[in-house]
Amino acid sequence: MLAAVILSGGESSRMGSPKALLPYRGRTFLEHLLDAAQHPRISPLLVVLGPHADPIRQAVPLDKATVIINQNWQQGQLSSIQAAVSHLVIKHESDGLMLFLVDHPFISRSLVDQLVGEFYRSGKPIVLPAFHGKRGHPVIFARRLYEELLAAPLDQGARTVVWNHA
Repeated sequence: MLAAVILSGGESSRMGSPKALLPYRGRTFLEHLLDAAQHPRISPLLVVLGPHADPIRQAVPLDKATVIINQNWQQGQLSSIQAAVSHLVIKHESDGLMLFLVDHPFISRSLVDQLVGEFYRSGKPIVLPAFHGKRGHPVIFARRLYEELLAAPLDQGARTVVWNHA
């Protein structure tokens, strides 16, 4: 099984309000991603929150997800990834994690299904979608990359791990 990790731990300072609560097709970005992550080979579902945890929890039903509060959200996106990976290392025996960014809502169940299928078929440590030669989201990281994600430099983020396993 893969874990789904939805990152929503940023400050959204330029937006002025949490990106997770932006409307998309009659729901919020976060609700859409929670739905898109539903797959028979995905469990658990983790949502990483930061400074806007309370308003997000009040607005979005998160009863089917495990909420992780990133106390180090000021350190950037990688700190949220590391909070999720640390949780997985301790609590779950997953094959890997599928990483969703809350401000990338254009993800469908079909795309998730294709990526999950490719991950298990290929055996590659990283699986991600590409469009016109550009890499996209969500990204699947195999469990064997958890230590690299935990050790990645905060200023470079998970990109370093992706580049190391092109």
